[in-house]
Amino acid sequence: MVSVMWFRRDLRLEDNIALSQAFEKSEELILLFQINPEQFLKDSMNHAAFFTSVLHLKKEIEQQGMHLQILHGNVKDSFQKLKEDVPDWSDVYFNQDEKGYGKKRDDLMRTFFKENDISVHSYMDHYLHGADEVHNNSGDLYKVFTPYYNKWIELDKPTPMKVKIDQNKVMKEVLYADNEEKLEKMVEEAELDINYKPGTQAAKEQLKIFIEERLDDYKDGRDYPDEDKTSRLSQHMRLGELSIRTLWAAVQAEASNKSQQTFLKELCWRDFYHMIYVGNPNQKEQPIKEQFSHIQWDNDEEQFEKWVQGKTGYPIVDAAMRQLSSLGWMHNRLRMITASFLTKDLLIDWRRGEKYFQKMLTDYDPCNNIGGWQWAASTGTDAVPYFRIFNPATQSEKYDKSGDFIREFVPELKSVKDKYIHAPEKMSKEEQEACGVIIGEDYPAPIVNHSTARKRAISIYEESKDIK
Repeated sequence: MVSVMWFRRDLRLEDNIALSQAFEKSEELILLFQINPEQFLKDSMNHAAFFTSVLHLKKEIEQQGMHLQILHGNVKDSFQKLKEDVPDWSDVYFNQDEKGYGKKRDDLMRTFFKENDISVHSYMDHYLHGADEVHNNSGDLYKVFTPYYNKWIELDKPTPMKVKIDQNKVMKEVLYADNEEKLEKMVEEAELDINYKPGTQAAKEQLKIFIEERLDDYKDGRDYPDEDKTSRLSQHMRLGELSIRTLWAAVQAEASNKSQQTFLKELCWRDFYHMIYVGNPNQKEQPIKEQFSHIQWDNDEEQFEKWVQGKTGYPIVDAAMRQLSSLGWMHNRLRMITASFLTKDLLIDWRRGEKYFQKMLTDYDPCNNIGGWQWAASTGTDAVPYFRIFNPATQSEKYDKSGDFIREFVPELKSVKDKYIHAPEKMSKEEQEACGVIIGEDYPAPIVNHSTARKRAISIYEESKDIK
């Protein structure tokens, strides 16, 4: 009998629950990845990075004397063809999804597997704790992070596991050569020209750098975009190139201090936002706080495009958006600043920002991204109050004091003095001419007045609460 190991966002051969069980319990094993065009995002750095990592895993598997089969097309049709081509297929192993498209796909395929007498072996692998593992004293899911964390931190954490790979069990016959060519062509056409390093080895090297060089300064340094103090592991975690158990164990083994505890708490946020998504399956399109279901968004198309292009006239916002478009990544502090600016200063629907980030981020994770956008828009659980609105200039002065980050990504402001770098429109005409930056020509004037926009946002939010 033949078993299938179905990879999804667990693109690794180490510390992988489903893969470990598949090797242990199977006589003959097909390693497989299924590509569904229905999920594609056009011109997406997110998907370019994802399929680059899939191809990297394929090559890694081949280097170990095995083969990763590629299915391409509608998910149910793909597996139907596989069953017809491999009639002895009797078991399928995978690490399950509990929310979003992944859950719908899994529910659909469970029915298919049952109808075709294929036994399903699925596992919770992507998080330290599943959505139903952390409950309050009433047995309900938490809505606020701090009490969730206090319960979560007391629970025993799963430990890394060994995967005993047996190359002799893996089917090496190429079943669908045309599909493999499609994958290679997809990656080639994506032209991912950023410095993107896929794979488990790259993830382990980044983890080593983080622990040895950045962890001790993480608590304070993580907020400053001009300093390289974040872990930069998010791209590997969203793809499962590094196991969450391996990451937890490595950081937990370090000396306990405030920075270590702060990072481990960030891993709790990952579980928390996953739990929130499972409990609120419509949160990608619907606000969790129903009183903000009727916000009268302005949705000015021209202003949205200026936000996308990094031409808002607010240097910290523009630098952040240009970092995103050039690197496929944005510093976390800047994600909060740009999201607040879009939703509160420009009064543009948070869903538009969330979908743009989905398209652009190479570390896009739906739970974290949707949770972050609903937090910034004050529509989500445990979100920032609607009347607390980031002042971009103040945030810039605090977290990029000398303007080094701004100058890196907004080079037209390189010659602007430190005292004006956060608000260059305050320069006199003579000062603009002296540094060679004419506001309105070389760099845009602010597209909104923050003080006025803040008052407008608060008023609109308060009005929305009264709409039934």
